[in-house]
Amino acid sequence: METSRPSDALHAPAGIGFTLNGRPVAPAVPADARLLYVLRNELDACGTRFGCGAGQCGACMVMVDGQAIPACDTPMWAVEGKAVLTVEGLGTMQVPHALQRAFAQGQAIQCGYCASGILMSAAALLARNAMPTESEVRHVLDRHLCRCGMQNRMVAAVLAAARASRIDGTQIGAPV
Repeated sequence: METSRPSDALHAPAGIGFTLNGRPVAPAVPADARLLYVLRNELDACGTRFGCGAGQCGACMVMVDGQAIPACDTPMWAVEGKAVLTVEGLGTMQVPHALQRAFAQGQAIQCGYCASGILMSAAALLARNAMPTESEVRHVLDRHLCRCGMQNRMVAAVLAAARASRIDGTQIGAPV
């Protein structure tokens, strides 16, 4: 009688259940498929960008159970049963997230390629620290590559969003 090897289970397509932007999903993909590819190719969440493919540039950051993680090197088995938030779930065109408003008002995005990952890392930071210092914001955003040179405006936008949330009482790290 032939038995399957343990590694065969990683390659057998099965519904891997998790919550994406507040709705349950269970794509039939291999457990070792990368979250980024599943988001973009199977679930039409194309706001998450491919940058380096090695988890180094920050373009593919998403939030998993409130923590910012690179989707390009995260296997699907690691998100099973968890809550995944992408930039599409952060806000809407009608009701943008406070960070999205601050980035637009501060003209903190030029080409936009890195923006979704930076917004997700900033949202994770503000969810755990509603009033970060400039140094804390710079530390969190340091791993993100932005070739347009907008880093100072991005830091200012994150700090502005934190101040605005303190004034209007919104919970900044949460999606709308």
